[in-house]
Amino acid sequence: MHQDSQQNWLRLHLTAGLGRIGINKLIATFGSATEALKQSRHEWTRQANLTSKRIGTPPALNEPIFVKAWDNMLRCHARIISLWDKDYPSQLRTIHDPPALLYIRGELPQARYFAIVGSRHATPDGARFAREIAGQLSEYNICIVSGLARGIDAAAHIGAMQGQGSTVAVLGCGIDRVYPAKNRDLFKQIEQQGAIISEYPPGTEPHAGHFPARNRIISGLSEGALIVEAADNSGSLLTADFALDQGRDVYAAPGSVYNANCQGNFQLLKQGAILVTATKDILQNLNIAEQVVARQSPLNYSAAQLNEKQKIVLNILQPTPLHLDQLAQQSGLTPMDVSAIVLHLELEGLASALPGGRYIRGFAG
Repeated sequence: MHQDSQQNWLRLHLTAGLGRIGINKLIATFGSATEALKQSRHEWTRQANLTSKRIGTPPALNEPIFVKAWDNMLRCHARIISLWDKDYPSQLRTIHDPPALLYIRGELPQARYFAIVGSRHATPDGARFAREIAGQLSEYNICIVSGLARGIDAAAHIGAMQGQGSTVAVLGCGIDRVYPAKNRDLFKQIEQQGAIISEYPPGTEPHAGHFPARNRIISGLSEGALIVEAADNSGSLLTADFALDQGRDVYAAPGSVYNANCQGNFQLLKQGAILVTATKDILQNLNIAEQVVARQSPLNYSAAQLNEKQKIVLNILQPTPLHLDQLAQQSGLTPMDVSAIVLHLELEGLASALPGGRYIRGFAG
């Protein structure tokens, strides 16, 4: 898409009061963003049946609201894909309320897509399960979709990127925002090994009301959704509801009866969700023949492939948890450096993150 087309889509999207339905009506009437912008608001009302008096005037190229959003897009190397573009994700196009516009950082993988979501307050077992399932699915060219949240989402993204896997993170804010900020290093890694996407224009803050809409995109992109550790009335159950409405299969891990964050999983299983205790449960339902894949034990990863700073942190890590600040103090490195290093070690299966900014050597179990 040429720069002027990108700018025209952004101008439409920044038009106060227009929204997704309004953009759909304009394109159905005038054929393109460029042609729609040539028309007056009177013509929008007359020809496209836009009746809201709250619809404003599209910002000009030199107006601050446009300049700031466009500059942020350029800084992030982001681009816009519209619902009417041939490279718009085919699965997402089939839902009844697809986003009119998607903002993309990175490259959308050419693969089958599968969602893994769950509690932000993951147990070590839950995080390990999400990471292992994601990693094993990625070996079958399945891209893992999740929401970049703490806990299960982050574990799923990390698992997918072990080896040559790919992943897509869907945001509930603008493409230029990292939320939560703690996942900044993970955000950067996902951009390199997959894509970050949002339906919100640059500059949009992560308001609570955005996340249910974000969840419909996570499930809409995917052939199915696995729920790991979901509490009653959690956002992950909303993702499951969206998946069912969209005709996707819902999968659930059993979890512990003593874990409050698994009560939603039990609800799903009682309602007919597909029980998942191993990757083969998903592969069979996706009609993918399970292959014998030789997997090197993560802890056999050659230390020779780490740089000196990474080796220092790895040698400090223990089976007992250490806080990020402790790792920084003992290594003599800055907390920012250590944060990037432990993410790399997680991606290689050499370390695991625990709640509270703590880390251990190897898998949490």
